[in-house]
Amino acid sequence: MPRVAAIDCGTNSIRLLVADVTVREDGSHWLRDVHREMRIVRLGQGVDATGVLAPEALERTRAALVDYARVLARKGTERARMVATSATRDAANRDEFFAMTREVLGAEAEVISGDEEARLSFSGAVGDLEPEGGPFVVADVGGGSTELVLGTWDGAKARVDAARSVDVGCVRITERSLRDDPPTREEIAEAERITTEILAGAFDAVPVAGARTWVGVAGTVTTLSAVAQELPEYDPAATHLSRLSLDTVRETTDRLLAMSHDERAAIRAIHPGRVDVIGGGALVVKVLAEQLAERAGITELVVSEHDILDGIALSVA
Repeated sequence: MPRVAAIDCGTNSIRLLVADVTVREDGSHWLRDVHREMRIVRLGQGVDATGVLAPEALERTRAALVDYARVLARKGTERARMVATSATRDAANRDEFFAMTREVLGAEAEVISGDEEARLSFSGAVGDLEPEGGPFVVADVGGGSTELVLGTWDGAKARVDAARSVDVGCVRITERSLRDDPPTREEIAEAERITTEILAGAFDAVPVAGARTWVGVAGTVTTLSAVAQELPEYDPAATHLSRLSLDTVRETTDRLLAMSHDERAAIRAIHPGRVDVIGGGALVVKVLAEQLAERAGITELVVSEHDILDGIALSVA
């Protein structure tokens, strides 16, 4: 039973999973969590406007990686893989990021393509679902990008039929359009227009008309579920495999966008590092929900706590 580690460094957060891997008789792999952790480091701070990673963002990421390296050593990890996604793909000074990861971890992070990011998210997301619910469309709403993936799951292995990554996420759309606190109607309308236009590129590449189940992953989606359920604090056991109707997604998004920063900060189910971008992230989810209702007749979102991090760990196995 090898012990593996996965590190996912995105635009908003950096996450770690240490897991033991069991190989089933059918050749599929099963993960048992040993340690799971998330830090908000906002690596993509200002990247959309400046094209470079900010020095303070790099330092926040370094501090998190130093702690993660200690966890890997303490837990006796045998193999590890770190991937970096949207923010580093777009940054002109990404070599500084690579040098830092080599220094801290002794290995360089991989900058994966948007399509590879999508495939890893899909394999991590569908493992707890019944195969009969497929075909599945998985949406990974990150800080700088959103991945849309269509595929099937036979109970042992996942098959991806189409995938596309586009540059819209909770950090990008907030920095670009939602400037006031709370945002104005005009800002919200602009954000919805931009998000719809960008996501059209994903829907053009991913034919969702035959999909039966929509699965949403990553922090924006799970936080939206926690807020919709009015949880007293964030609880992954309560958000995992929860279901949100289209009306609930709309109502919760509108409520978050109408709140001030302080009002959102008072909701204990929202991580402090997501308070300023959860409204923008929820808006992306709402546009996805409306598009999937129109294009595939799907009016329910299944929320999964398992995502690209689990997919990375499985790829190591």
